[in-house]
Amino acid sequence: MTDLSQLKFYATHPHPCSYLPREQATTLFLDPQQPLDVETYSELSEMGFRRSGDHLYRPHCRACNACIPARIPVAEFEPNSQQKRILKKNRDLHVTEASPEPSDEIYDLYQRYICARHADGDMYPPSRDQFQSFLVKDWNFCRFFTFRDADNKLLAVAVTDQMVNGISAVYTFFDPQEHKRSLGRFAILWQIQHTRDLEMDSVYLGYWIKDCRKMNYKTEYRPIEMLVNQAGKLGLLWAGSLKKGDPTWLLGGFQAQLLTFFAGINI
Repeated sequence: MTDLSQLKFYATHPHPCSYLPREQATTLFLDPQQPLDVETYSELSEMGFRRSGDHLYRPHCRACNACIPARIPVAEFEPNSQQKRILKKNRDLHVTEASPEPSDEIYDLYQRYICARHADGDMYPPSRDQFQSFLVKDWNFCRFFTFRDADNKLLAVAVTDQMVNGISAVYTFFDPQEHKRSLGRFAILWQIQHTRDLEMDSVYLGYWIKDCRKMNYKTEYRPIEMLVNQAGKLGLLWAGSLKKGDPTWLLGGFQAQLLTFFAGINI
């Protein structure tokens, strides 16, 4: 197991934030020369790190803490009525694990999704090089799960990393014409059940940002746990705050159950 105190991290210069207009962001990266094993990845995920391509990163903004890591404790999750309808709509789909490779079929779905859903973002226009560097990695913890209908038509791909403590929902892309199926939400529901089947604890959803509309869907899954006090050097807490019946999410207004405490990295 890697001694986390020996890891090196690098911070970027401030740059325009991808999520909040008019904000400047700073990103902290694990040294790209550091060999990445699943144990190191899992421990850093507990501290709010996320994978993009070859890099593990987390926000490190001096004047902003809007990006809050979120995860779903799968043992406690129960679908609400809307989520039950989504599960019913998609019960005809079959899911299989595929090699994390840029097949023509998978890339075609990806580029159609980006063009339809994210033409206003920094992932547009899509390219094979971008797809390769962002998602396709020959690591033993990286998985591609394909979602197909009864005619074997590819409708969605969920890119996930299987860690020691759960799975990380890295990215999901789907057929933009199948909007009635709510495939993005269904993929998360499937990953929750898959994590249960693996007898693991959590699905890691990445960052939730209160004022970013595209992040709103993450708080539909309850209970959800948020990593709080992540800027502090004394420690980090995963706190459960959103449960069924809670009317709103109030940042800083935790009625929180303390779930985990661990020492932070002095960075």
